[in-house]
Amino acid sequence: MKETEKQSNTAATDERLTSFSSERRAFMSSLAALGSGLALPPSASRKLISLSETIPASSPPVPVVSCGRGKVIASDAATVVETTSGKVRGFQRNGAYIFKGVPYGASTSGALRFMPPKKPEPWTGVRSALSYGRICPQQDSGHFNMDGKNLASGDEEAFLLHRGSAICIPGEDCLRVNLWTPEINGSYKRPVMVYMHGGGFSGGSGHDLLSYEGESLARNHDVVVVNHNHRLNVYGYLNLEAFGEEMFSRSANVGMLDIVAVLEWVHEHIASFGGDPGNVTVFGQSGGGGKVAALMAMPAAKGLFHRAIIQSGPFLKALSPDFSGRVAELLMAELGLLRSQVRELQKIPVDRLSGAAAEAIKKASPPSTSRNAGFEENNWGPTVDGKILPHHPFDSGAPAVSASVPLITGTNLNESVNGLNRPGINSMTVEEMTRLVRETYQGDAEAIIAAYRKEYPKADPFGTYAAIAASRWRIPAFAQAAKKAAMGAAPAYAYIYSWRTPVLDNRPGTFHASEISFVFDNSEICDHYSAGDPGAVVLSRQMSTAWVNFARTGNPNHDTLPHWPAYAAESRATMYFDVQCEVRYDPEGQGLRIIAQFEGR
Repeated sequence: MKETEKQSNTAATDERLTSFSSERRAFMSSLAALGSGLALPPSASRKLISLSETIPASSPPVPVVSCGRGKVIASDAATVVETTSGKVRGFQRNGAYIFKGVPYGASTSGALRFMPPKKPEPWTGVRSALSYGRICPQQDSGHFNMDGKNLASGDEEAFLLHRGSAICIPGEDCLRVNLWTPEINGSYKRPVMVYMHGGGFSGGSGHDLLSYEGESLARNHDVVVVNHNHRLNVYGYLNLEAFGEEMFSRSANVGMLDIVAVLEWVHEHIASFGGDPGNVTVFGQSGGGGKVAALMAMPAAKGLFHRAIIQSGPFLKALSPDFSGRVAELLMAELGLLRSQVRELQKIPVDRLSGAAAEAIKKASPPSTSRNAGFEENNWGPTVDGKILPHHPFDSGAPAVSASVPLITGTNLNESVNGLNRPGINSMTVEEMTRLVRETYQGDAEAIIAAYRKEYPKADPFGTYAAIAASRWRIPAFAQAAKKAAMGAAPAYAYIYSWRTPVLDNRPGTFHASEISFVFDNSEICDHYSAGDPGAVVLSRQMSTAWVNFARTGNPNHDTLPHWPAYAAESRATMYFDVQCEVRYDPEGQGLRIIAQFEGR
């Protein structure tokens, strides 16, 4: 979502709340493509299983191992692992081994730009792997309106997420993995969890948030954690197939092929890092969740992962060849190149290429005038090309190629409409909330508001508004769970994350990306968000244990959670992660059905 925020002039947003339709466009840009597709039946019983009905309300807290900076070892004798490309030296801290910036592919510059990834060039001796590598060049901010009129529009979000905790240096030699593990060069095989970073398909990196640090997850839960950088935006998703050069026939999806190369690297090397290549979970948030969904539909990724988790990334559809092909045509025009000069694209300097790509995307994606949250094509992303990505991930149904892969999918309570950088939200009146909902849902507004007030009776007017606005996330996420469950081959589990940070006077709400630090068991180091709250530490352990148990067995249940049933069309069981976790059946069902009918889903 950060990339979209950079591209939008948010001054007006900071003065007053935007309408649903403008929020919807921001959401669509960040995910690159979001499909429609949830048909909820008109009747379903809504039940609650409270925490007290399943486990004692005052369960004993789970002990947490501190991530304090203790003894550190970096030694050719003690922290070296051999890969097929050469030896790498990481470091050990408090019992966890850490390797950063390990190449899984060659540089993608020059003649390898827009080409499928190649194996990394081998090296002699021991390669140092102590710091993060380069990230893919990001979209050129010089081609978007960045005039904030001295407003601190992103300050609160950056503070709460510890954004910018590590240096991010762009470059085309960016195919790198980072790894955290309790053991190297041993014989025990642990579950492997491979994380996909957010930022849509156009921005972000594997280390731009402190939440992504895998040390706590690896040490506290005895798993191997991997994240990575890969090609994005024009470097990963420029569709040049129509220009007649066979060498570029896969250029529209090389960013996803990079991720397949990550999984191949894991399959080949992870045993030396204490992991089990036969038990790999892919998980990701926002655009990273979209990448997980795309992987589930890719034949090239089949067998390279065995579980999947999609966090706030309900990606149902990918781009059409028509749209991505039009972006390529506009890019060539921006650079003054003829169709016969397509190979010249490999020689264009990065700053010029990124700038032209930003202009091409703007021209290909005029502002939407639609009120509906249906599928729009307005940013970078994978293309349904009939080869690498044969079908939309979750459009007509769950992808058959990954039928045996269990799935967790979920959203945050407030997602993009929340209290970040909006100091006046607590004064919103019922009348203003009703007006905003009417702007989108017209005559259905009162019925929708009534349904959400019944669902969240303690919510103030802004809280009701924010929950309604999350329907554009909730509907496709529940669609993923329903379509996966309908296959009957592997279970699906659904969740809504609803814990609120006490920081900033409890105003931010449960915003987009806020759950990541808890999934990684990082409540201690991400204290800007957790605020050192004891309940946050307990919830962080509950969530991270659920994710790890799912990675280990395909079932997220454990002793400190209420029983989390698999999702089914009849029950729609959904875990709410909060101070007291509980399972709700058909949450928001009445409101979502009215919204889905209004939008023609």
